[in-house]
Amino acid sequence: MRGYNVFRAARSGKTILVALFLTVGSFYAGSLFGNNEPIYVSQSALFKFPNKINLTHRVSPLVIPETGMNVCPSKFNEYLPCHNVSYVHQLSLNVSRREELERHCPPLEQRLFCLVPPPKDYKIPLRWPTSRDYVWRSNVNHTHLAQVNGGQSWVQEHGEFWWFPGGGTHFKHGASEYIQRLGGMVTNETGDLRSAGVVQVLDVGCGVASFAAYLLPLGIQTMSFAPNDANENQIQFALERGVSAMISAVATKQLPYPSSSFEMVHCSRCRVDWHANGGILLKEVHRLLRPNGYFVYTSPPAYRNDKEYPMIWDKLVSLANSMCWKLVSRKVQTAIWIKEENVECLKKNAELKVISLCDVEDALKPSWQVPLRDCVQVSGDTEMRSSSLAERLSKYPETLRNKGISEDEYASDTVFWREQVKQYWRFMSVNETEVRNVMDMNAFIGGFASAMDSYPVWVMNIVPATMDDTLSKVYERGLTGAFHDWCEPFSTYPRTYDLLHANHVISHYQSRGDGCLLEDIMLEMDRMIRPQGFIIIRDEEQVISRIRALAPKYLWEVETHQLENKFKKIETVLFCRKRFWAII
Repeated sequence: MRGYNVFRAARSGKTILVALFLTVGSFYAGSLFGNNEPIYVSQSALFKFPNKINLTHRVSPLVIPETGMNVCPSKFNEYLPCHNVSYVHQLSLNVSRREELERHCPPLEQRLFCLVPPPKDYKIPLRWPTSRDYVWRSNVNHTHLAQVNGGQSWVQEHGEFWWFPGGGTHFKHGASEYIQRLGGMVTNETGDLRSAGVVQVLDVGCGVASFAAYLLPLGIQTMSFAPNDANENQIQFALERGVSAMISAVATKQLPYPSSSFEMVHCSRCRVDWHANGGILLKEVHRLLRPNGYFVYTSPPAYRNDKEYPMIWDKLVSLANSMCWKLVSRKVQTAIWIKEENVECLKKNAELKVISLCDVEDALKPSWQVPLRDCVQVSGDTEMRSSSLAERLSKYPETLRNKGISEDEYASDTVFWREQVKQYWRFMSVNETEVRNVMDMNAFIGGFASAMDSYPVWVMNIVPATMDDTLSKVYERGLTGAFHDWCEPFSTYPRTYDLLHANHVISHYQSRGDGCLLEDIMLEMDRMIRPQGFIIIRDEEQVISRIRALAPKYLWEVETHQLENKFKKIETVLFCRKRFWAII
């Protein structure tokens, strides 16, 4: 389809591509809901862009049109390259193991190669902390969760907004009350989750991530995930709220997180059959839990004695015992086990053929596209971690010595990123509340995320699976993240991040061929970033030069700034900003 200017469109009625610039008034200048209307100022200006609306697929050799990147038709506004239901239905997958819920990236020639447009009436998201409770209805225009789970207080319609009361399937009285109850269960009513040493949590089948949202005031970081399934767009809701989350499923492959990373794995009616297939999914929980970490199971088998629930419960108890877990509490609708550090018990059960122990070498491999292992992993020598998130962020993890990173290098990295982050905010010249969801595409040991901790943001730390595995060190600092390969799209909805930080990641992929080219990674950046969001790129000069030339074709505005790198040498840093455009 060709692009038309606004005057032709008025006569012909054909769809056109225009730039739609919106200025959103401060939501903190007064009451956001003073008259049941948001403080919202719209200033629209129409410009003709040469970019054309054309459903374009990835071809080789890759050529960017002179008119700029083509724009996908409106119906592709929620394009999920590696979670495309129509493509998954073409595959022969193990449905009994729910393999269809995992990532399945189509061949390159079946991937779209056009800019993903925003939906009709898309608005700049509400700012944190307002977004925890309210988001624009037009930004996530799906009613299924409100219709099916509205009575469980997941999400409800409220005029132009979606309202999140803070409830869930098994915490209808609110996440705060539920979290307080869990704290009492693990401490015999003497404390909360923080006093029980919980700082990092994995929330399985997180819904709209209210559990994670209400853990934040306690200083507890949560990695929330859920599949792209019948509960449509739950992860999109979570990210629109400004709560860390990603699309994923525990089915046939290891989750993309390091071993021994969480003090708690939480499942509240997460619809995972932990008892099935010899408990292989529960063994994945064992891999992810730190010694003395908790598995929280809030689901009918924990409290109901009808149907098949007693059988499921008996299997769960047997599996937990085989891994030497201890049931510490069972009341109301919840059961909680602790993974005690009991190597002798594990070895004894292995001798009795109750379980198989994993090879030590398996734990050292990045958990990216690795099949689940039907064995129990013995935790290696793990450093004692402080219960304070602030101390974890600043304290040198002794295990970094195994990676050849000294305490001095660690301190230098920390100081460097603190200074760089200050410069970043100065160059972006925006209010801190305008940035909430942040991704570091090459996190290394988490220095950038640590420096961002004093701002009202959360950071998804990505360690490329093709680089040295440092993600476990990121987790030791009290931060969260995932493994990923940037030759493939990331498991998130479009328009879910306010800031992408790409530190020498693109050049790493330049020799890996089609699908990993600079243009491919830029397209994925554009899909993930919100309108008016920032992309900060540091890389080799030839990469910087090429991006600077291509950016206008992606409808990005670009500024260049000179900053010192870690070696005290000046390098060019690109500050790109995605224009707010729409199809009308």
